[in-house]
This record gives sequence, C-alpha cells and structure tokens, in this order.
Amino acid sequence: MRDYRQFVVWQKAHALALRVYVLTHSFPADERFGLTAQLRRAAVSIPSNIAEGAGRSSDTDFARFLDMAGGSANEVEYQMLLARDLGSIPELEYQTVTHQLSEVRRVLTSFRRRLKS
Repeated sequence: MRDYRQFVVWQKAHALALRVYVLTHSFPADERFGLTAQLRRAAVSIPSNIAEGAGRSSDTDFARFLDMAGGSANEVEYQMLLARDLGSIPELEYQTVTHQLSEVRRVLTSFRRRLKS
C-alpha cells in the first residue's frame, strides 16, 4: 500500500478540488444541485481515484484508477467550459483553473506512463 499523499499528482489534484469548491461557492443558487454538484463531484473524483488506486496491490490496478482520474479531469474541463459560457465564472478564473487542470493532466499522464512501463 502506497501513501497517496506523497504523490505530486495527488497534491496537485487535491489543490484543484479545493479551488473548484471555492469557485463554485459563488455559483447561482439554482445550480446547487446541477452544475455545482457535478463540477465538485468530478473535481473530487480526480484525487479520490488516485488515492484509491494507491491502495491497490498491483501497478496495473493503480494505472486503471489513474485512467479513471483522467476521465474525471475531462469532465472538469467540459464543466468549466460550460460554467464560463453560462457566465458563472469570469474568463480569467476559467483560464487559471484550466491551466491548473492542464498541469494535473500532464503530471497524471506522466505518472501513468511510468507506472505502466
């Protein structure tokens, strides 16, 4: 069993999830059970899958959970685009979060490749 908190990818994903929570706090009240909930769930899913995978007994299982984390990153990317297009977040905040998300994906992809080789 590995300590997921030691992985840079988990640290970056956790920081992203925290940022999404803060960001969505200002979303319209009528989105509480819609986009707010979806975006938070997807953002939390990234570090959660990394943590769950770290507890698996094989690198193959771990890599599968990293793949799922990547899928959740894609969800966050789209939901951020939707939030921006709906006017729920300003362009600058959108760019900042998507840059942070790109960094998470980059490190996630690199880590997944190293794990599979």
